[in-house]
Amino acid sequence: MNGAQMTPTERANTALSKSTSTADTETPILEVRNASRHFGKFRALSNVSVSFKSHELTAIIGPNGAGKSTFFNVISGGLAPTSGQVLFEGRDISDIAAHEFARIGIAKSFQITNVFKELSAHENVRVALQMQITKFELWRSRASYKSLIEEADVLLDRVGLLNERSKCAADLAHGQQRSLEVAMALACHPKLLLMDEPTAGMSPEETKVMMDLIKELAQERTVILVEHKMKMVMGLCNRLIVLHHGELLAEGTPEQIRNNAEVKRVYLGQH
Repeated sequence: MNGAQMTPTERANTALSKSTSTADTETPILEVRNASRHFGKFRALSNVSVSFKSHELTAIIGPNGAGKSTFFNVISGGLAPTSGQVLFEGRDISDIAAHEFARIGIAKSFQITNVFKELSAHENVRVALQMQITKFELWRSRASYKSLIEEADVLLDRVGLLNERSKCAADLAHGQQRSLEVAMALACHPKLLLMDEPTAGMSPEETKVMMDLIKELAQERTVILVEHKMKMVMGLCNRLIVLHHGELLAEGTPEQIRNNAEVKRVYLGQH
């Protein structure tokens, strides 16, 4: 039966079937294959394999010493895996230098705020935008970068800092500095945003603002974050990855993780 002979319901069901088939076979935006990372004789990460779908909001959780920071550094280019692979859109990026990640569509926000504190909020974002264009003419006239000036304002507005555009970054509150770093990360228009404990050191009010921002950002791109606040990620993410002693312990929806007996034992201290 061709398309013209189908009823509207049959055409809709056919389209849904094709869409589901495509989604099932879609290449993960990020895939980690048997990744290990050793520091001398110490194995911080051991044969971890996990994949991340496009436009998915995922949290990496686990108790202290679980290997979360090592895992984040491996997928963000800070550390090359001792063995195994990291693939972005099917391409092996295990050996790519960290500074090249932005150029392939991966941006990261670290636990320790990484902004130019002597510059204004607007200048921080504008510099991040300029770095996407050239490595050699960073300090060209501002007038020649009118479109970048406008885009910097758009990004500041996106993270709620437009009214603070002229304020020195050092004078911003801690939560505002973290939001500024996110704006700078967005300057490369990333397909994948990696965030290391984005609410670290924040007040409850600042945490809520950041959570709302993360939710918005995840509607347009894949977001992977490392967090230790279990309650926060349970209400924020649609998928959780649990590490323990450098190994993959469990993965699934918040509800599945909440009801996982092994996770309760090692992470929540329940027996």
